[in-house]
Amino acid sequence: MKAVRLYGKEKIQLDEVTKPQVSENEVLLKVKAASLCGTDVRMYKNGYSGVDADHPLTLGHEIAGTITEVGSKVTSYKVGQRVAVAPNIGCGNCDQCVSGNTHLCANYQAFGINLAGGFAEYLKIPTSAVQQGNMTPLADATSFEQAALIEPFSCVFNGQNIANVYSGDTVLIIGGGPIGIMHAMLAFSKGASQVILTDHHKSRLEAAKEILPELTVVTGENLAEKIAKITNNRGVDLCIVAAPSPQAQTESLQYMAVNGRLLFFGGLPKGSENVPLNTNILHYKQLRIFGCTRASLSSYRTSEKLIASGQIPIERLITNKYPLEEFDQALKNAENSVGLKNVIVFE
Repeated sequence: MKAVRLYGKEKIQLDEVTKPQVSENEVLLKVKAASLCGTDVRMYKNGYSGVDADHPLTLGHEIAGTITEVGSKVTSYKVGQRVAVAPNIGCGNCDQCVSGNTHLCANYQAFGINLAGGFAEYLKIPTSAVQQGNMTPLADATSFEQAALIEPFSCVFNGQNIANVYSGDTVLIIGGGPIGIMHAMLAFSKGASQVILTDHHKSRLEAAKEILPELTVVTGENLAEKIAKITNNRGVDLCIVAAPSPQAQTESLQYMAVNGRLLFFGGLPKGSENVPLNTNILHYKQLRIFGCTRASLSSYRTSEKLIASGQIPIERLITNKYPLEEFDQALKNAENSVGLKNVIVFE
């Protein structure tokens, strides 16, 4: 079978590899769609620990497909079933795993990160992932391309589940990429009365506005003044920093209403992790700051239901589809922020 494998920093190629064999407790998935994300780009640009010429890694962690083989002792899945695959697999025994937070397991594994991923014709689902429920059955109306985007959307859902969006909220989202737009979609579905999206790139704001006409979009220059004007000097109830920007995190406190909430979504570049914050604003406005990472299997399954219901028009984010043989072009697009989501599709 064909698979795209990483061999080190900026070393990636399409290989012919052996099709996986499954044991009595495992499942074999025929991959139908796998989406690229910023993590794939960073692993390509920077390399990844443990991945080298002698230890290549098949990338891809936003995955959907059809089950083609089921081990003899697997009873919860069947051949022909359409599923999406949550990538993070916990050890199953630690306190986080027992509480349902397998994504927070200190020893978690993940497809496309330290296990073979979905940029391949077939993917083996190991025993631990079968038993934990990492495969989510798909509604008939959900396409494989939509299903491949459940993973990033579930991370968005996890973040908003932590910070909360209340009916009537004014929400500011900093970062107009696919994640920022997903945050906007979810905030509207939760009852936000106004969602403001900001980005330094005008083209991104134009694309977002085309996808969600109800958005209020503003460029990043003099943002505090613009937010004050839009909110009649009240500020926003929730600010989501969906850009890897230390400056955006520092400045986010300026935009807040009294009793507001801040969500720092995602991480910062190495070496930029320490961010100055005006804690007097935090104190006198009685603000709350939240962080989030990845998503639980419960969040993943709820996300599948929201997408299947039509409440979240996730398909609007798919701007390019490529066969596996054209992975280089898809990666180039993702690296240069051409379009929003680039999806590899399989026959």
